[in-house]
Amino acid sequence: MPDWYQQGLPHIWLPYSQMKTAPAPLAARSTQNARIQLTDGRELVDGVAAWWTACHGYNHPHIRAAVQAQLETMPHVMFGGMVHEPALRLASRLSALLPGDLERVFFTDSGSVAVEVAMKMAIQYRLNTGEPKRTKMLAFKGGYHGDTLATMAVCDPEEGMHHLYGDVLATHIIAPLPQDEESEAAFFKLLDEHAHELTAILTEPLVQGAGGMLFHAPAVLRTLRAAADRYGLLLILDEIFTGFGRTGTMFACEQAGIVPDIITLSKALTGGTMALAATVARPHVFEAFLSDTPDHALMHGPTFMANALACASANAALDLFETEPRLEQVAAINRHLTEALEPCRMLPGVKDVRVLGAIGVVELEKIANPDALRQRFIAENVWIRPFRSIVYVTPAFTIPPEDLRILTDAIYRVLST
Repeated sequence: MPDWYQQGLPHIWLPYSQMKTAPAPLAARSTQNARIQLTDGRELVDGVAAWWTACHGYNHPHIRAAVQAQLETMPHVMFGGMVHEPALRLASRLSALLPGDLERVFFTDSGSVAVEVAMKMAIQYRLNTGEPKRTKMLAFKGGYHGDTLATMAVCDPEEGMHHLYGDVLATHIIAPLPQDEESEAAFFKLLDEHAHELTAILTEPLVQGAGGMLFHAPAVLRTLRAAADRYGLLLILDEIFTGFGRTGTMFACEQAGIVPDIITLSKALTGGTMALAATVARPHVFEAFLSDTPDHALMHGPTFMANALACASANAALDLFETEPRLEQVAAINRHLTEALEPCRMLPGVKDVRVLGAIGVVELEKIANPDALRQRFIAENVWIRPFRSIVYVTPAFTIPPEDLRILTDAIYRVLST
């Protein structure tokens, strides 16, 4: 291992890892399109696209050139009382790209914080409009919205990774998604009982990602939109994972034909190059903060909010959606995953196989040791990170067909032995 690895590793605290027992992390040296080169000379096909971010592949020359040009001009400037072209151009483009009248963009630097801001908007919306008792969220089992204290409180309290914090988190209402007549009846009964204390409904549209890549039909989103309208609630859609083509449309909510009141974006926003997130609100939400009273302002402002380098990267990433056939590539990935993963359904221990957009999932009855299973995939020269009871791939949209075949062949081979 190189000196930097040996000297630095004793000082690192890795994410989602039991540091006492976790295998030593791999040492990455470089990346290109869908591949990661390691310092020991091995090369892995990345099936996760850098935690679902590198939708255009690694090192895309257009994004790299945009960041380099911005770096020479202005890498960052505070966004308090000052604005700059990359941020305003990006805000305008997102407003035009998003469905309906989602038009007020608040930039942050991570998905968790984007959801925190959405929650603050929804809560303060009630405070500013004279409904101080309506401050709770209605979120859903299987959901995941981030690792910060506020967002942990709206994740699945039992199956999620944050159950240890249950006694110290704010209390919200977590319900099953209304996916059939029985759960829909229970959902509306719950709203009858609790709407007076709720400000918003919060969900991940079509796919609950970190909850286990759990899919639901577009009709569920239409039910949530109708419920929000009936009970005077805001609808917040967390499209941090699902946004920017991952489910087959630019935004998942398009498949239901609905417009949320607030939407959160991150992950693929910059093509996996820089940290950036956005919380985007409709006019009626924004207007509730307009007042002669200073306390009615949204008091939030990350230091690196609207970082110019990140905004330049995001603008370049949006260029690629306009000039390169990304959604067609997603459709081709979908066809391959559907065909190539289906044989896994007959393997021992496989519970389900499901595909949506550029998401392929093989759900097992259980995974006794995800770290050990990950090592078996590494031995196949692929980077796949099983978690919970699933093995999944979310590749770059630009992945070459031969690399996609390497991923799916490796999944079948590992799970069949």
